Amino acid sequence: MKKTFIIIYLFTQTIFAQNTINIDRLDWLPNSHLFWVNEQDNITVYDANELTAKKVVLSKEQLKSAGFQGKIEKLVWNKTQDKVLIFTNSKKVWRANTKGNYWFFDLVSGKGKQLGKNFEPSSLMFAKFSNDNKNVAYVYKHNIYVENTETGTVKPLTKDGTAKIINGTFDWVYEEELNARDGFRWSPDGNSIAFWRVDASDTKYHLMMNNTDSLYSYTVPVEYPKAGEKPSAVKLGIININSDKTNWLDIPGEADNNYLARMEWTGNNELMVIQLNRHQNEVNVYKCEANTGKANPIYQEKNSSWIDIYDTSSGVYDGFPCTIVDNGKAFLWSSDADGWMHVYKIAMNGKSKELITKENFDSYFLAYNPETKTIYTAASPTDATQQYLYETNLDTKKTKRSTPSQFDGTNTYKFSPDAAFVKHSNSNINRNWNSRLVSLQKNKKIYPNDADLFSAPKRDYTLEKIKVKTIDGVDMDGIMAKPLDFDASKKYPLFFFVYGEPMSAVANDVPYFNSFISKLIPKGYIGIALDNRGTPVFKGTEWRKCIYKNIGIINTRDQAMAAKEILKWPFIDTDRVAVHGWSGGGAVTLNLMFQYPEIYKTGIAIAAVTDQHFYDNIYTERYMGLPTESEAAYSKASPITYAKNLKGNLLYIHGTGDDNVHYKNAEVLINELVKYDKMFDLMVYPNRTHSINEGEGTSQHLAHTFEKFIEEHCPAGAK
Repeated sequence: MKKTFIIIYLFTQTIFAQNTINIDRLDWLPNSHLFWVNEQDNITVYDANELTAKKVVLSKEQLKSAGFQGKIEKLVWNKTQDKVLIFTNSKKVWRANTKGNYWFFDLVSGKGKQLGKNFEPSSLMFAKFSNDNKNVAYVYKHNIYVENTETGTVKPLTKDGTAKIINGTFDWVYEEELNARDGFRWSPDGNSIAFWRVDASDTKYHLMMNNTDSLYSYTVPVEYPKAGEKPSAVKLGIININSDKTNWLDIPGEADNNYLARMEWTGNNELMVIQLNRHQNEVNVYKCEANTGKANPIYQEKNSSWIDIYDTSSGVYDGFPCTIVDNGKAFLWSSDADGWMHVYKIAMNGKSKELITKENFDSYFLAYNPETKTIYTAASPTDATQQYLYETNLDTKKTKRSTPSQFDGTNTYKFSPDAAFVKHSNSNINRNWNSRLVSLQKNKKIYPNDADLFSAPKRDYTLEKIKVKTIDGVDMDGIMAKPLDFDASKKYPLFFFVYGEPMSAVANDVPYFNSFISKLIPKGYIGIALDNRGTPVFKGTEWRKCIYKNIGIINTRDQAMAAKEILKWPFIDTDRVAVHGWSGGGAVTLNLMFQYPEIYKTGIAIAAVTDQHFYDNIYTERYMGLPTESEAAYSKASPITYAKNLKGNLLYIHGTGDDNVHYKNAEVLINELVKYDKMFDLMVYPNRTHSINEGEGTSQHLAHTFEKFIEEHCPAGAK
């Protein structure tokens, strides 16, 4: 049955669309296939079923009349889509700008006002409407507040929030490694809020030093549980907004030795909770009663390495891994336990588990359309550098590719909440990104109306895909960049770009190479990016998980053995071989420089983990086990173990304000290199974070430092 959306009757202005719709910036409205775009500060909504008319729901003049100031950064809609929150003037918390100002607007009257205006500017987080449309809840300084949109009354729901007691959001490590930011959910009836409470009282601070922003230096504390340290204690509460009474869910296990990774309401008195054990190799799914706190187990899965309850490389935060089907009788669940990432249907009573996507290739869940019973997944059966859309019928289990054949390469999809429409973007190494709006039921493009235009990338180098088989029999996919005037009869310096860990792949069928290295290619370099075993590519469970307790070992060897094969190519100058990586890639760069100095003559490592003991517990223990159980593996994984072997030209770069990979990693590495009288270059950026992009001139200075070092120690040009 089709849903009727009140917003259809509430638009006060209808204008026949004549201009281009900027679908690259569209955002879908909840529970629909309506989407909005910002058209010169006019919030404009389109129905994907009828693109001939556009409806301005909030005009620039109405925003100005309400006193709104700032950019429209994000919209939060209410259930009936006649009210909206505008997020603006945001500020960075950890990785992203998750706190800012929220403005409330009634789309019937066009009137608006700022919420929480008595609080500090740019300080509210994750504001959202109750489903009964009466209230908005948000987080301010680690407490949850509710504000009535009619009366303006503001009421705290939690009162114990501090730097160590965190309500409604998360500590650093939950956000970074469990992709969890928004820490509360309204109940369907709008009477209660379920929320995470993080008690970081026993989590130690890592102290960063600020030497530049005041007369006297001061420390910047970050609660940061390192490998081997217990997680912060986390529990889930259900608070009634009228009585202020909180019921705590009785989830089995120690609060400081498990992870409550996901939670979602499935009824007015029912929630599903996803729990991971400390090792992250056991997951438990509970159906919980909000009024009693009772947790009923409905599904358990165990693994000899680790379990991914979400796509770690997707960049999606707060997504719930269970999709309810069969009128609440079952849910969809993804698992790679049979050797491939597949979708299963699990009975809500836990009594049955049925394999849905049965092909012998990875199928990563993307969306589900309940009307057509269609499951949409990302897959690439023949080329792991690419990505395509596949669809599987829940009942028949029949699977077919949805992406048309002409869209060779990498395809990404932004689904409408009802999974009836999607924004489809395509690119490959010879094609710029191309976006279009597609009706999934008809598998037909609905916008733009003209033929698809595939433009060539504007770059001064060429790209091609390569495959390399190592002496160990490992087939590695790669991307190679060459200068436009490449001459196969000459020899070129070789520059590797590496990452090599489970969070990211680098050999992707996309139109541009690494931004640092690509600037050097036209001067006469060959650039190569390879994905080793352990990277999150579509090659099956064994490929991805053989790196368990082998970080720094398998990935380093795969990269080096592939490099040895490439050095046999006649146009490669084996005396001019460089390597670069950042973060995990920085660690791989150091390991390659230290363990295989006969191959890699020059290297630039940025913000590297130099000792596995120094990184956070969730990431490190997921892939390496606990230090007490895997001390030998931790030692073999850590670049400082091999620092004494340095022979080539090394530039090490780090920001002292890096809250992710702490500057401590740099100083410990420096001590080790000094100990063995190893010469190296060092660039330190005061108070810069992991991205090293804060402050006037920083990005330009970093790029110039990078280029100068390479050109000096690994000279450009064919010989």
